[in-house]
Amino acid sequence: MEMVPAGRPSGNLVKHVSENLRNEIASGRFEVGEKLPSQSLLTERFEVSRTVIREAIASLQADGLLEARQGAGVFVVARAAPSPFPFQTVDHARVSSILEMLELRSAIEIEAAGLAALRRSPAQEEAIFRAHQAVAALIANGERSTDADFAFHRAIAGATNNPRFTEFLDLLGPSAIPRANLQVDGGEGIRAPYLEKILDEHKQIAQAISSGDEKLARETMRTHLKGSQHRYRALIQNDMA
Repeated sequence: MEMVPAGRPSGNLVKHVSENLRNEIASGRFEVGEKLPSQSLLTERFEVSRTVIREAIASLQADGLLEARQGAGVFVVARAAPSPFPFQTVDHARVSSILEMLELRSAIEIEAAGLAALRRSPAQEEAIFRAHQAVAALIANGERSTDADFAFHRAIAGATNNPRFTEFLDLLGPSAIPRANLQVDGGEGIRAPYLEKILDEHKQIAQAISSGDEKLARETMRTHLKGSQHRYRALIQNDMA
């Protein structure tokens, strides 16, 4: 019988049981396709309540390791949890995560801006300017503008006429915009110079793409995303939000 320290909170008990079972599944003690011991046996083995066992099993079911089958019991269906969906492990509360995302976006979006300058259609060019104007209007009204900001970047990705660029941005979603994590009461909650700088950089990117200047489009996007890294650090350090 496996002893559990007395006085341990129930949440820790669940973690203790689930980690033990997870390790035994990974090591092959319980093979894929094998039925897990009954709740009664597990309760006796770990010296915990049935509630703890049920929660531990539910945790492993959620991770895709176990499967409950009506009237048959609980079976092992995988040795390890599947890899998380891309970008789902990003911690938007951490400055380092935001900066990592901005670095990744730079690698993709600088090229996207250059391609958009070469390939955009008149309709796509118009969409980029409309998206820029939407951001400006929201900021002027003191409203939340991060979704519109994301739509601006997505419009540029669309103008590459390579669907992989928009698919990449869709994986990230609007939370990829750094100030999405600094909103206050539905408004921006950020000082005007920060937002004015963003609008000016957006305008320069849009104009470079419109002029068909591939080099300038890349450079203006690089300036914008590198600037975003510096501004986000400043917002955190100076408590501007």
